[in-house]
Amino acid sequence: MTPDVPSPGGLFRHPSDGTSGVFVTGTGTEVGKTVVAAVIARALAAEGRRVAVFKPAVTGLEDGGELDHELLRRAAGSTQSDEEIAPYRYGPPMSPHLAAELAGERIEPARLLEAVRVAAAGAESLVCEGVGGLLVPLAPGYLVRDFAADLGLPLVVVAPPGLGTINHTLLTVEAARAAGLEVATIVLNPWPDLPNRIEESNRETIERLSGTPVATLPQIDLANPASWPALALS
Repeated sequence: MTPDVPSPGGLFRHPSDGTSGVFVTGTGTEVGKTVVAAVIARALAAEGRRVAVFKPAVTGLEDGGELDHELLRRAAGSTQSDEEIAPYRYGPPMSPHLAAELAGERIEPARLLEAVRVAAAGAESLVCEGVGGLLVPLAPGYLVRDFAADLGLPLVVVAPPGLGTINHTLLTVEAARAAGLEVATIVLNPWPDLPNRIEESNRETIERLSGTPVATLPQIDLANPASWPALALS
């Protein structure tokens, strides 16, 4: 079965400095944002592009296993350090604003924006992944949505395919557009090999009501990047 995944080349805006970029967000946590961001990053790298990856904050370092920034680096074939990919990293699995508070610090928007600028300066394409959903606070008064708006990149919204996703996805799209953000595509992840009637209806309904293309990504083997979807890039 050929995965129904959008071409990243159609999602990326090319500013005057020649660096393209996309911001991957989700309807919440554990919906596969990192997986989708990694697939996009790997596809761009496979086209011979220099790809930088970025995530404003990573929490849950104490959980073990491969972390989000590590998967993104591996997918992109990047040589970026942990610090260059994720300037803020914390042990407990919790909202970044709380993790920072417990660590006795505060996430500074200016530091994030400077780190993104440095990452993009050495790359042809930038794949940025958010934290949780758009309305998750990075710091008091500064949401993930604010960070995405500061970057001005088109969004890829990742959502689960099952029951409840219509409401969560449309709320995310509405929240993005209220801040002037462009929602380029929505990805339902992971898409089952044999979708049921609810999943098929969810896909059609979200696309119709949001006016945004809805793609699907099947379950992938994270340990075997060679098996990941081959995305054609323009």
